[in-house]
Formats: sequence, structure tokens, C-alpha cells
Amino acid sequence: MPEGSPVGYTSSQMRNVAKSQRQSSFRLPTFLVLAAIAFMPLPRAIAQAGKSADGHLVIYSIDVEGGQATLLVAPGKTSLLVDSGWPGENGRDADRIQAAMKDAGITKIDHLLITHFHVDHVGGVTQLAARVPIGEFLDHGPNREDSDITRHDFAAYLKVTEGKQRRTVHPGSTIDIPGLSTIVLAADGNHIDAVPGVKPKPNPYCAAEPKADADPTENAFSAGILVTYGKFRFLDLGDLTKAKEIAMVCPNNPIPPIDLYLVTHHGFNLSNSRAIVDAIHPRVAIMNNGAHKAGSPEAWQTVHDSPGIEDLYMVHTAEGSDAAHNSPEALIANPKGAASDGAYFKVIANTDGSFSVTNSRTGVTKNYARTTVASGH
Repeated sequence: MPEGSPVGYTSSQMRNVAKSQRQSSFRLPTFLVLAAIAFMPLPRAIAQAGKSADGHLVIYSIDVEGGQATLLVAPGKTSLLVDSGWPGENGRDADRIQAAMKDAGITKIDHLLITHFHVDHVGGVTQLAARVPIGEFLDHGPNREDSDITRHDFAAYLKVTEGKQRRTVHPGSTIDIPGLSTIVLAADGNHIDAVPGVKPKPNPYCAAEPKADADPTENAFSAGILVTYGKFRFLDLGDLTKAKEIAMVCPNNPIPPIDLYLVTHHGFNLSNSRAIVDAIHPRVAIMNNGAHKAGSPEAWQTVHDSPGIEDLYMVHTAEGSDAAHNSPEALIANPKGAASDGAYFKVIANTDGSFSVTNSRTGVTKNYARTTVASGH
């Protein structure tokens, strides 16, 4: 989805944007020590805890200027990259993905999941694949959108995957990453009815949810995943739009409570229905919006108001919105007026459900305590 597009974007608008891709000696009270640790820069916070990122699940929400590139690195260093950002810009998004890879200590991508064939998700695959070994390509199957730009990007993707390991995923498919449970919840317009080990539960938020129109674009065919690491859960539904969100969780919701939610569709109000956001009870959310793309006030408010939410992080200030619908600057990786873009969020998760989020711009880390929610609903 292009920078500067209106909420109801079109294929022609996407085509236009494809051309212009950016310790002290005394003893402090315990509560003060804990408060200080919670906001330490990452290296000191980890040292205080006596551990590094090794042996944990690490998730990077990379700034690809309103597209998606989310890198997950399991305890054994097996990697999953979700989407590849935009093309062009002298390989800007491939550079940023590689920077996150370097920080994670990896040199290859074991699995690349393309959620759908819009340019801000699949467009960077050609440049990335020319630089980085990719073990397995995963996607929802054929392009389903009748638009020239999407056909073009799908064809480019097919060219990259020629002779490579490529797999079509379906609801219920799994991605083999040692130490993690990674299951596909939605793909190609279909969705899962039950997650193994989780009993679907009647969703009380469905009754008040307005009916949503069907979406003929690739967004509605997005592949979405649930990643579980012990008690920690991460949800990424790509750009799935409201009609498909509602169908997945109404009348019964198969998705368990979520610790970290990648806000669907960059925070567009075409997605993020209350029926799903409130039902999954996210503890922390990251919105991968651009400065002039998505981060809509309606979607921001829905996530901000969801039951149990502790913090809502944003990759950029939503400059087309107002202060009331932007998070505090400390929770924004690339605020308005910053000298440069490219800052990312780094999440380190533990099997007990505790995790931390670091803003690479400030070096500040905030810790979130272990979950008290049971493993099922």
C-alpha cells in the first residue's frame, strides 16, 4: 500500500507509488530498581537480567515505510521473515532487513512468508533474494486480484521462486521452526475453525459489529499466522480486511489471547474490527504504519481501547492523524521530524510469556511481566 494513499486505495494509486519508494554504591529500594530496569537501553537491561537474546524468540518490526517486513528468529536461530517490503529505493528495504538479520546474528532466511501480492509486501523480494539465501518460500497460492500492478508483482515473485522450494499454505498449515508452534490461521480467503489445544469460545463482541463489505483485493486473501513460544503468543494477519476478520472470529473465536499483536493492515480502518481486536485481548500492539500511510484514527482508537492493552507502539508518527490518535513519542520508532527513518522495534520473548520491546531509535527497553492467562481460552 503506497505512502500517501487515502484509506480507500486503488490499484492505480499503488502503481503510481511503485515509482517512488523511504551501579551505585548505596542500595535503592526494590521498586525503584525494577522501574529503572524496565526502561533501560537493551544491552544494560539484558545484562541486568543475566541473559542475551540467544535462547529466546526475537521479533523485529522493521521500518519499510508503511509496508511489512517482520523478522522472527527462534532460539536455535531458525528464521522466518514475513514479507519483504517495497522494491526500488536502491534496495532500501533489503538493507533494513539485512541490518535486522545482522543484529540477530543470522545470514540467511530459512522461511519467507509472503502474506499477499501487494507491492508493499512482495515488492522487495527480488532485491532481497539477490542478496540473501532463502530456504523456503511460502504464500497463499495464485494472485486473486484483477489489477495490472498485482499481476506484475506476482509474476516477479514467481520468477524469483523458479527452481526454489515454494509451498502454498492453507488454514491449519504449519511452518517448521524448532522451538515454536507456527500455524496458519487464514489464507486464500479461508480461515481456521479451531487452533490445536484451544477451544473456540463464543465471541461477545460480534453482536455490535457492523456488517462489512466483501473485499475483492489481495488483502482479503492474506495469509495470517499465530506464533506460540511457550506461553507467549504473536499474531500477524497481514492485511486481512474486516469481512474476513469477522468471519474468522464470529460467532465463535478460535484465537487465544495474544501477547503481541501486529496491527493488521498497517492500522487501516478497512481492517481491525472490534470483533477481532477486542476478542484477542492483545497486551501489546505494534502498528507498522508509514508517516503518510495508514495509522487511521479509527483503527488506532480500536486497538488503544481494547481490553487489557498495555501499550500501542507505532513504527511512524501518523502525520495525517492528530495528536490524540498517535502514541507518545517514546512508543514511536520514527517520529515526525526525526533526522532519518529506519528505526525498528525489537521484541525479546520468553517461554513464560514475559517479553521486552526495544525502540532502536532511543535504545530504551520496556519489559512486560509474564502472562497470567491460561494456555487456552
